[in-house]
Amino acid sequence: MPESSSVLHSWCVQADWNAPTIVGGEGARFWDESGHTYLDMSSLAECMNLGHQHPRLIRAIQEQAQTLCFVNSAWGAAPRAALARRLLELSGFEGGRVFFTLGGADANEHAVKFARQASGRPRGKVVSRDRSYHGASYATMAWSGDSRTRNDDEEAFGVLRVPPPYAYRCPYGTASDAECADRNVAHIGALIGQTGADHVAAVLMEPNAGTNGVIAPDNFWPALRAQTRRHGVYLIADEVMSGFGRCGEWFAWQAHGDAGRPDLMTLAKGLTGAHIPLGAVILAQHVAAKLEHTMLNTGLTYCGHPLACAAGVAAIAAYQDEHLIERSRTLGAAMLRQLHAMQERHPVIGDVRGGGGLFAIVELVKNRESRAPLAPWPSVHPSMARFVAAARERGISFAVRGNLIILAPPLVIGENELDRALETMNVLLGELDWT
Repeated sequence: MPESSSVLHSWCVQADWNAPTIVGGEGARFWDESGHTYLDMSSLAECMNLGHQHPRLIRAIQEQAQTLCFVNSAWGAAPRAALARRLLELSGFEGGRVFFTLGGADANEHAVKFARQASGRPRGKVVSRDRSYHGASYATMAWSGDSRTRNDDEEAFGVLRVPPPYAYRCPYGTASDAECADRNVAHIGALIGQTGADHVAAVLMEPNAGTNGVIAPDNFWPALRAQTRRHGVYLIADEVMSGFGRCGEWFAWQAHGDAGRPDLMTLAKGLTGAHIPLGAVILAQHVAAKLEHTMLNTGLTYCGHPLACAAGVAAIAAYQDEHLIERSRTLGAAMLRQLHAMQERHPVIGDVRGGGGLFAIVELVKNRESRAPLAPWPSVHPSMARFVAAARERGISFAVRGNLIILAPPLVIGENELDRALETMNVLLGELDWT
């Protein structure tokens, strides 16, 4: 029985799903059963930070499988303890604690649970923004401001919604990126004040990279940190996509130093480079201390799975030994320069924005002066679909969403591979009809 008729696939109309079967990969490339090879310019779901089939992770998984595949959290596990220790060191959250999850959505759900319990606000509201994504469970769908997951349950899940700091199309009509960020942070502060800080458990935000294509101005995150601290509300950094070198730091908030340090942080994707499902919540010491002598009524059977944690330990070693965080910064800067050069050549490129590492958004428009979108968000212009198909025929796999080309290749991508992919993109932008 073919997969197209037996599997329920994510984020698609089932009758429309028709994709090749992928049978292998190495580095920044993967290939299908017909022998076609694709250069991966999106790390598939922005998660293969270490590339495909990283030998260090494969070896760690094999060795752990031979030793101990599973023990639940009622018992200790050496790889679980080792990974928690490394995460606390890398984040500078010494004295805090780590709660392991299965992925990003349940990491965000648990972070809110912990914020509500630690703050003593069991029904505390959650401030989140439009054009954000935190997962596809019912709660994270409600907290997300994503067109695919928006529902009518916001009140049930305690959502306080704010616009995004989307400087290119600033909802406040400001004249500069910095002013847009300031107005957005002031809006968040005013909303907390109107609601009453005693009724707000947390602000849940993405510090940088996200699939909705909004990259906040540089002054946004430290200003938000100051605002939440002023109101005595926990700040949760959703680093599921932006962590582990994607934005040029271990965690995107670290670009701002201690001025950007959140109270809680959620991780997944790059935590194991997607070799095995794993997520985590990191709690700062002052938050963890509030939970130290009270029952933690939560958990899933596979939380802190030893096999996944062993992969996480190996992933951190690979990032360090191969200098991939620094490499992301260097190659990301080079990629951004090439994208800005493309913008000079192609009027269809309205905006180019980068996340400090191997992450960038290219937003396409009908008219650069008016900034009229190519298609109403989140619709896809026919030429965008043709762009993806033509690139695949040339052996390059790009990710697009609405009017956005999302560039997030594995941190191990070769310089010549990156140049080839960007040149293919340059050629196709010139060849296709964007009217």
